[in-house]
Amino acid sequence: MKKSNLTTLCYLEKEDCYLMMHRVRKQQDVNAGKWIGVGGHFEPGESPEDCLLREVKEETGLTLTSYRFRGLVTFTQEGFGTEYMCLYTADGFTGELTGCEEGDLEWVRKDRIKDLRLWDGDVLFLSYMAMEKPFFSLKLEYQGDLLVKAELDGKPLELFEVLNEDGTSSGHIKERSLVHRDGDWHGTVHTWIARRRPDGGWQILFQKRSSEKESFPGKLDISSAGHRQAGEEALPTAVRELKEELGLCVSEEELEFLQMRKGIVRENFGGEPYYDREIASLYLYEKPVDAKSLRFEDGEVQDVRWIDLEVCSRQIKEGDASYCVRPDEIEILENALARRS
Repeated sequence: MKKSNLTTLCYLEKEDCYLMMHRVRKQQDVNAGKWIGVGGHFEPGESPEDCLLREVKEETGLTLTSYRFRGLVTFTQEGFGTEYMCLYTADGFTGELTGCEEGDLEWVRKDRIKDLRLWDGDVLFLSYMAMEKPFFSLKLEYQGDLLVKAELDGKPLELFEVLNEDGTSSGHIKERSLVHRDGDWHGTVHTWIARRRPDGGWQILFQKRSSEKESFPGKLDISSAGHRQAGEEALPTAVRELKEELGLCVSEEELEFLQMRKGIVRENFGGEPYYDREIASLYLYEKPVDAKSLRFEDGEVQDVRWIDLEVCSRQIKEGDASYCVRPDEIEILENALARRS
């Protein structure tokens, strides 16, 4: 009989632990080697609750007495079609835990689950459950094991590639807020726009961040900066960010790569911890730019202003609170422009 594309998945809770299944027993298992909850496919005529109760009983030997429907997860995966999964948690059950032919069952502390081998999309919905998010609809699109797109309640989510400290790929994709919560290394681009003064010195174009920004509102920042989205290389990201933030259309050939730079920021914004570990690709743009013609359509930028290099460098190095630029980065820019003098 062909299996239904409707499934349930349940995370049983006990003493701040989830009951997890390490899928190491079943042959030709799409979940092979990963840790997930317990559940399975609907049988004909079953409701979500019918399927939930039956699958938990079959896989664990336990009978649920208290459970909650937490969300609907839509999976699309290349070569496997679409699956609609009803997601539950359960904090009441009776019976004795038994073995399962599909994997090994283990009670895992919730604060250890992120260290297990999980589907990247599972990390996302597990975080929503931990935050006690109301009922949600999450769509996850995979190519093989790689998460390439996610939508929450119909709205696209920003996905970043998690990097190792040396800048190589970890093979994992995470949603933006989780990357900043957990302090994962990830890729960004910083593009500095510079112009010569008549006396041979330099001026730098700074953007003034929107007062509505969650981080560093109203501060003077790099001319253009942004995150590399999952699957995106640094140079195309720099071109895209210039267009989105400033309305400035440039070609890749017009940007000069300066160097890579690691940056670490630990802050608290809006009562939430913010742990940012980025590996930034720094670029320089020297073509003429008319600041009055720039457009700030995405709401990220409030204004721009030209500032003499020697002035902004001194102010940043002295800790002027009107900037959110690190002293070592302005020094990198100074050194690059000094080689042109």
